[in-house]
Amino acid sequence: MRAFLPILFVAACAAAPLAAQQERVVRGLSFEGNHAIDDYTLRSAIATSSSSVFASLWLLRWMGLGEKRYFNELEFRRDVVRLLLLYRQSGYMNAVVDTVVRREGGDVHVLFRIYEGEPVRLTRLNLVGLDSILDIAALKRSLPLQEGAPFNRMLFQASADTIADRLRNLGFPYAEVLRNYDVDAAALKAEATLEAVPGSRAWIGQVLITGLEQVDTGTVRKMLSVHPHDLFRQDRLYQSQRDLYGMGVFRSVNVVLADSVPRPGDSTVTVVVRVAEGPRHRVRFGVGYGSLDCIRVQSGWTAYDFLGGARALDLTARVSKLGVGSPTDAGLRRNVCHFLHDDVTSDTINYNVGLTLRQPAFFSPRHTASLGVFAERRSEFKAYTRQAVGGNAVVTLNARRNVPVTLGYGISVGRTTADPAVYCSVFRVCDETDRGLLARSRRFGAVTVSGVRDRVNSVLDPSAGNLITASLMHASRLVGSDTLYEFNRGQFELSYYYPLGRRGVLAWRALAGTIVSARQIALAGQSVHFIPPDQRFYGGGPNSVRGYARNELGPRVYVTDDTTGGVYRNVRASPIGGNSIVVMNAELRLATPLFPDRMRLALFVDAGQVWERGGDPGTVTGVRVTPGMGLRLATPLGPVRLDAAYNGYPAEPGPLYFQDNTTQSLTLVPNVVYQPGLAAGFWRRVIVQFAVGQAF
Repeated sequence: MRAFLPILFVAACAAAPLAAQQERVVRGLSFEGNHAIDDYTLRSAIATSSSSVFASLWLLRWMGLGEKRYFNELEFRRDVVRLLLLYRQSGYMNAVVDTVVRREGGDVHVLFRIYEGEPVRLTRLNLVGLDSILDIAALKRSLPLQEGAPFNRMLFQASADTIADRLRNLGFPYAEVLRNYDVDAAALKAEATLEAVPGSRAWIGQVLITGLEQVDTGTVRKMLSVHPHDLFRQDRLYQSQRDLYGMGVFRSVNVVLADSVPRPGDSTVTVVVRVAEGPRHRVRFGVGYGSLDCIRVQSGWTAYDFLGGARALDLTARVSKLGVGSPTDAGLRRNVCHFLHDDVTSDTINYNVGLTLRQPAFFSPRHTASLGVFAERRSEFKAYTRQAVGGNAVVTLNARRNVPVTLGYGISVGRTTADPAVYCSVFRVCDETDRGLLARSRRFGAVTVSGVRDRVNSVLDPSAGNLITASLMHASRLVGSDTLYEFNRGQFELSYYYPLGRRGVLAWRALAGTIVSARQIALAGQSVHFIPPDQRFYGGGPNSVRGYARNELGPRVYVTDDTTGGVYRNVRASPIGGNSIVVMNAELRLATPLFPDRMRLALFVDAGQVWERGGDPGTVTGVRVTPGMGLRLATPLGPVRLDAAYNGYPAEPGPLYFQDNTTQSLTLVPNVVYQPGLAAGFWRRVIVQFAVGQAF
């Protein structure tokens, strides 16, 4: 009781009438001496808050921007009580909170000085009533509250909830966990007991569905993970609720038990599925801008529960390169889309039109499938252009498990074109007729297998967990592909995220890929391993090695149309790509003093290389390492990212070809390995990348 006398005294003082005071703006709020609880948690626990950055920093106040927050003497005194209670709940019974208030005219600067003291530690945690149900030793290791740690009451409650959830997922729908503890404040010791009252194990009796109007009852039952005669599991109710929401048909879904208490002598429970239907169709439209897309427009139309069975029919369309590509060329290469001024692949607009039928429950609620057709023209910056029509079929097995596996088959008819110098350098096909043979429209059929192990805490901006993806592609005549398209392609990617405090993150990523040609083919009188340009690996860009612009990492080939006097003018570079790639990234993300909730600073190092394994060109050696830093601004669509990386390497050397603009023929300039010089000056070697979303 003596431990709470200071709290009662402060509360009594806070309740006393306060003299009228001048309104003052809180220009600063800080904490000193806190180690067990971070500043963010302490700020969230009190009523007093600092004005926004533009109203706090004296350098920015003159702008008159930002929200001003005023000092309330009564709430400030209560804040001391709030902090003391928070510390006591966290196990620090002897914590002391002092305050320093500096008043300067109409401004106030508040400092909370905290002496935490030694915490009360949990010496023993007893688990009762679980011996015949759970492994006690393993359960103890997984609980939020551990023996030897400060006796945190909130973690004690979380441990009770964890045990209750485990029991409800093992068939005990009405399981409860009783809490009891004994604290010796003088000895700084505590003992706690969690006593489980599991009740009787139950099975599902009935599954009632209410609220349906147009959707068929059988469709809803097919999406459920709970069925009559199954052993009750709470997580199956949650999974059913998520799956029903995923149909896109319902605006609200609730899957619960019909009874809040068990029925005497009954070993079955009734599950009620309450739904409210929403619109059956959705229309989407968007306009955007990208440095490599110029102006883009996209739209979509989706029909939910198409012909019943929870199917969704999705029609999408996207057009990009508007303003620079024919027939919409408006001369934007010279201004807003200047990144594309020398990109030959942007001479025509890109488009993609697709129609996809999705089946969320394919023979089982665990599996999903889709069937689609498409027509497209897509180009990769300075690398290639692909035009094709085709279709694909995809099945995802065990979509709810830790590692869902996706099997896919795609078939398309189209052609891929690249800079003539790429064919001439990589495949020794320099004659225009032979190049036309490679660019001819052909069938491309491929089988893909991929798996994903996703354990990150956020899709848009992960700060903890890991993500592992692996994919394999096989293309050959056996699966309907043309003889030129026979190869195997594999890629593996591993990303890890470690939280540092509340806002900091240490992240790293490793990516590796390789392509193996199934057999050699005869081109221009010689045998070569042909991999189409659209399937080769390219590196560099905002999501790769950021010290290189998009596709500029790895081997390159150079073309000139003017060699007068032995001086090469109008030289342009084209990325060749490669059949092997390695990329490694490490990034430290920290909150900035300015807008710490919205803005973060990133320090990163990227390393990687793209190369042609087992053949020419063999001029690329060694891994390229580019350090840099950037800013991250949080938005609802994910972080907006601005990165600047230093590249201290000269451009990769490569063969030089002379192009006759009259005949369009290519001739290798003999005994010349062309290499542009290293950019002069530090700032010319800094590559700036802008993107939405984290790099990995």
